Amino acid sequence: MNNFQRINSISNAHVGRDFEKIALKHFSQQNIELVKDVSILVGVRETKKGHRFDLGTPDEAMEKVIVECKSHRWTTGGNTPSAKMTVWNEAMYYFYLAPNEYRKVFFILKDVNIKRNETLGEYYIRIYQHLIPENVEILEYDEENGVVRRLI
Repeated sequence: MNNFQRINSISNAHVGRDFEKIALKHFSQQNIELVKDVSILVGVRETKKGHRFDLGTPDEAMEKVIVECKSHRWTTGGNTPSAKMTVWNEAMYYFYLAPNEYRKVFFILKDVNIKRNETLGEYYIRIYQHLIPENVEILEYDEENGVVRRLI
């Protein structure tokens, strides 16, 4: 049996919630107040369905923002976490389906692959750029120094 639990963590759910707190703090420092678990209507046809994004602005906010947070890492062997890349592609599809008036932010953890000399975010953009909608920002959080860098 494989254990895909993040090393030194209580659970992967805790890792995700802790990373969302980091994103909330980052946006708060930019004077953008977000809330967790924001549902907006998405779809390719007239009939829309609610989809929950990790973070977003309340309905009454002037600037509409939605955020998906991913704290994924390279595998312990330095290989591509291909199942997680599928999750990232799914997030891009939901951003594509979301209304254009929203600022769309993919907030990810910086994880460097020494052998490749690139971060997981840089790799994703290089390989999957054709799936990233033009109006999506990818922000990479460096947990070592607390800095957020915009990749696109």
